[in-house]
Amino acid sequence: MTKTLDLPEIIPLFPRPGALLLPRARLPLHIFEPRYLAMLDDCLKTPGRLIGMIQPREGPGGEKRLSAIGCAGRVTAFSETEDGRYMITLSGISRFRLRDEVQGFTPYRRAEVDWSPFARDTGPAEDDPGLDRPALMARLARYFTHQRLGTDWDSLKEAEPELLINALSMLLPFPPEDKQALLEAPSLVTRRETLVTLLEFALRSGNGDEVLQ
Repeated sequence: MTKTLDLPEIIPLFPRPGALLLPRARLPLHIFEPRYLAMLDDCLKTPGRLIGMIQPREGPGGEKRLSAIGCAGRVTAFSETEDGRYMITLSGISRFRLRDEVQGFTPYRRAEVDWSPFARDTGPAEDDPGLDRPALMARLARYFTHQRLGTDWDSLKEAEPELLINALSMLLPFPPEDKQALLEAPSLVTRRETLVTLLEFALRSGNGDEVLQ
């Protein structure tokens, strides 16, 4: 278990729209841009091997900004291809609130971050006693049919609540703003409620006459 006090005040950032990392979940990434290859090289030299995933967003005047909240992951696996690219896996450690970007000479972005609002992220896995798994599976079946997606239903039926809800939040093809809402959900229960709302909205928008039960 990682204590919040052990987490660094400054971390490298990997802005990527639609890419969602959650605590205690894993995110595979393909690293090939020179600036992010440099980031990975520097990251692997640090004790924590942390990279902060954060979503870019557009400000009122069209300027590019970063979302206020992201999630840091530890590099737990990596392999190099013959042409110098990397396949890595980030294991989610904790969400963070962006304080301020750090100016410096690195080709990638870095920021001072605040971990304190997310102390529960470094604790044990969360549970969701109110999860109605059969109802969620039924909604997912309709959503997958609507989106022409396939999945391993046996794995979904057997997964623990946190693994199930977080995996769906990360993998389903929601727009970036919806992914951000899932990230910012204060608890597993509210993330599941947000997930169900997004599934219902997607199905209703696909067929104006459809009413979910």
